[in-house]
Amino acid sequence: MRRLLIYALGNEAIARGLLDAGVGVITGYPGTPSTEVLESVVRLKGDADVHVEWSVNEKVALEVAVGASWSGVRSAITMKHVGLNVASDPFMTLAYTGVGAGMVIVVADDPGCHSSQNEQDTRRYAAFAKVPCLEPSTPKEAYEMARQAPLLSEECHLPVILRPTTRVSHAKSDIELLGRLKEPTTRGHFERSPLTRVMVPAHARPAHAVLEERYAHLEDMEVPWTWLERGEGRVGIATGGVAYTYVREACERLGVKPHILKVGMYPIHSKKVLELLSSAERVLVVEELEPVIEEHIRATAQRVGWEGEIVGKPLIPITGELNVDIVEDAVASFLGLEHAHAETLSLPELPPRPPIMCAGCGHRATFYEIRKAFGKDAIFPSDIGCYTLGVSMGAVDTTLCMGASITVASGIAHTDRRSVCCTIGDSTFVHTGIPGLINAVYNGARLTVVVMDNRTTAMTGHQPHPAVGITATNEPTFCLDLAEIARACGATFVAEIDPYDVQGSIDTLKAAREHDGVSVVIARRECVILARRRGALPSRRFEVDTEACRGCRQCIEFGCPAIEFAEDSAHIGELCTGCGVCAQVCPFGAIVAKGAGKE
Repeated sequence: MRRLLIYALGNEAIARGLLDAGVGVITGYPGTPSTEVLESVVRLKGDADVHVEWSVNEKVALEVAVGASWSGVRSAITMKHVGLNVASDPFMTLAYTGVGAGMVIVVADDPGCHSSQNEQDTRRYAAFAKVPCLEPSTPKEAYEMARQAPLLSEECHLPVILRPTTRVSHAKSDIELLGRLKEPTTRGHFERSPLTRVMVPAHARPAHAVLEERYAHLEDMEVPWTWLERGEGRVGIATGGVAYTYVREACERLGVKPHILKVGMYPIHSKKVLELLSSAERVLVVEELEPVIEEHIRATAQRVGWEGEIVGKPLIPITGELNVDIVEDAVASFLGLEHAHAETLSLPELPPRPPIMCAGCGHRATFYEIRKAFGKDAIFPSDIGCYTLGVSMGAVDTTLCMGASITVASGIAHTDRRSVCCTIGDSTFVHTGIPGLINAVYNGARLTVVVMDNRTTAMTGHQPHPAVGITATNEPTFCLDLAEIARACGATFVAEIDPYDVQGSIDTLKAAREHDGVSVVIARRECVILARRRGALPSRRFEVDTEACRGCRQCIEFGCPAIEFAEDSAHIGELCTGCGVCAQVCPFGAIVAKGAGKE
């Protein structure tokens, strides 16, 4: 009897594949487009003996998984592409040490920067570390690769990267399940092997030579996800990942049948490349972001003396996502065809909808209070999270990477005498903000750190972290006290505020501004989405007294989406969550609780 995973998200398919492979320890840090992998494991594992955790950052997640692998338990790690930057220190050395039981590193790339600060190509990291990288084209292939990746890892004694991209992670399709290769288990036994596990220089040098041998072997390894589709004539296309699906559709639209090399694993199978070159006089390379396939084909062609034409970048863009229309244009240009795009449904032009903070979001109130307390001349470094949207309120001047707000603020504070107030989320503070705080105190910076504590990792879908008190599987656990951590790091001014208390918060922030040293203010207010789910929103709602309203628009400038302006007066709509901050912002007392003063 066929078993199907009905209309499954690509990330859900990966989760099922890891479980069917017998992975017993799965760790990660949330980051779009990877987040649903670990969340799906929690939902799908049932009574299976699987340890699942949201780790405090990607480096920690990888190191926990390494420990499990070295104990003979198959493991996996999930993260987005920039997360591998955080984990790169152990990742690079892990290629030298090798793994024990199979280990899979799921790194979801984000071409087009849908929810990221850059477009980086994890295939470059794989080549840098000299470990295999699997790249699925569809959710079905993502399932199959995730299921087989631990076995491949054990065969080559290396961690295996699984690199879905946004369009694969968030695509949906029916998946035929192939059954369990092994039951998941957390029961293992660590075997001592200092020669391969302790990377002192005397051990690292021979380990490097072993790694080179293993990587050279990978180029000749047969895998079911790299193949050559025979076509017609003397032209070929080399492609991989989701771009393969675009190539197939573009060729169908154009009515052409070139030879197509579909790459599913890196390093690329050399024999398949040679087969393509022997069948074609001209080759088009279609891939998202970096020219990884293109460079391999050019190197192979040069090595064997192939004298045909290879076309890739810049005909294929090196930035942004590909789609069928872009690929169709490229294929037509490559083949010298005149064509018109297939008819598409004409949709009306939609108005722009830039992302904004929710109605009642405590972050909006905190940014308003920061601006009031610090003034327009202050400098406001920030970090990665929902609160990055504070840029629209003039309260975010920098955003570099996770945890960088405090350290960037320190550099500014040492070189600019203006007030510096940086913002960082509660999850990000735990992720990589704490070392920055220690550094700021130790090296005598003068700045204010505002921890935007909304009791969750909101931007990626409300995952817990150590300062929340529950685990990834919703079990109660130790709850980190952020104020005590700040004091332990050496901050000599630590205070907590409720963003909904506008004047009280401004007064506290002013005191923090005047403190000679590092001051930490924790702005604590639960994410309004979580409060709504718990039924914990205030029962009151607010309205505008149109007779008292002077049309000054300060409430509009505050930016709450529940407030509108029409007919020379503000109005509050159904999005109101009852936070009451707008009533405190209004200089004329024109915003009042509904029913106030009425019988």
